[in-house]
Amino acid sequence: MNRNVIIVLLLLLLVSCKADQKRPPNIILFLVDDMGWNDPGFMGSAYHQTPRIDELAAEGMVFTQAYANCANCAPTRASLMSGQEIPRHGIYTVGNPARGNAANRQLIPAPNRTELDTSIVTVAELLRSAGYATAHIGKWHLGEGETGPLNQGFDVNVGGNHKGHPRSYFSPYQNTSLPDGPDGEYLTDRLTNEAVQYISEHKDRPFFMYFSHYSVHTPIQGKKELVEKYEKLPGDERHNHPVYAAMVESTDQSLGRVVDALKAHDIDENTLIVFFSDNGGHAVYTKMSPLRGSKGSFYEGGIREPMVMWWPGQIEPGQCETPVVGLDFYPTFARLAEVVLPDQPVDGRDLMPLVKDKKVFDERDLFWHFPAYLEGYLPGQVWRTTPVSVIRSGKWKLFYYYEEGVKELYNLDTDPYETTNLARQNEKITADLFERLRVWQGATGALIPTELNPLYQAN
Repeated sequence: MNRNVIIVLLLLLLVSCKADQKRPPNIILFLVDDMGWNDPGFMGSAYHQTPRIDELAAEGMVFTQAYANCANCAPTRASLMSGQEIPRHGIYTVGNPARGNAANRQLIPAPNRTELDTSIVTVAELLRSAGYATAHIGKWHLGEGETGPLNQGFDVNVGGNHKGHPRSYFSPYQNTSLPDGPDGEYLTDRLTNEAVQYISEHKDRPFFMYFSHYSVHTPIQGKKELVEKYEKLPGDERHNHPVYAAMVESTDQSLGRVVDALKAHDIDENTLIVFFSDNGGHAVYTKMSPLRGSKGSFYEGGIREPMVMWWPGQIEPGQCETPVVGLDFYPTFARLAEVVLPDQPVDGRDLMPLVKDKKVFDERDLFWHFPAYLEGYLPGQVWRTTPVSVIRSGKWKLFYYYEEGVKELYNLDTDPYETTNLARQNEKITADLFERLRVWQGATGALIPTELNPLYQAN
């Protein structure tokens, strides 16, 4: 081989190496449905065995004050995909906003959308415009057909449609977006097989995978061998449901297989995984205590989530106590893809300066708006929530309940379990936060329930 040919080959190799160095990172949003704040071991569970999630947490950045945008699933998912506050996309709740007994509802709830408007540029569309391959695996719950994943920026859709939970976790699944597997195949395992295969097929280009598990949502169904394992283990006052625990462990195994696939193809150091849940846990099967509330409640137990950002060599292990919210993923992913944000409201913050550069965020207010009703699911519980709006500003968290015009104020520094309403003792703070809430509602076009329900029957 002559000298000129060798020089050309070396130059080509150098260009190739530089191109690889400039390749943007793969992004995996690993979303668990209904996983409670303290369900994983790294968040305190002694009963649920989650070694792979715990390993991810030990190697990544754990967010101790991470919030979902809503206390139930579809609104949170719409905000994850759109980067927008809930009033902007109008998906306030799951399905009918007038849930529960009509005689107990004092107000007519606000109208609710159930599909994500296709005029909104989703994070998948944004990343695809930057050259990413895009895959949706699992639960969508934001429409189907024209509003399904394949029309919202995803090249591939495995199992996602308008439904919020599976008919069964065992094949046959009766899911029009997922061909049945062998009889008895477990859904969490099947979706993981699909994810691992996708990683193998797209290892040579940047990809965005929205791996949105149906688990650990109802129906509560676990693999027999895992259920039997937990039946022999001692539980506690928070975690003691063997079938639910089996579902948690299957989800843990799924994450482990995804990480193993990344390592097998030597792309783990160029992949960001965000581990997150869409709302609090279901209180029949798990408890968020000492946090107050559960799925469907806007107390901390209904919206505080386990969250980890993992990117070997780029994000140092540690803890972040800064309050963050699911809205923040959209601008974070856009920054990593080096793509300009679209001409539409994007309400979150890029998290990379916080986690990678250790910069301190300027304090910001966080908001929740739920102009609807959610019926109770515990004995004697009429409502999980009635129409409510919430603002968190620093250590203060204010609730405004629309039926009676009741305000609740909590100091999360001294009372993180929201036991003592300080609204009357702190009228100035209450008034200031309420005014900020009103300003935000006006800016986002929030619908306010004011019409009285003629079917209401006062006790």
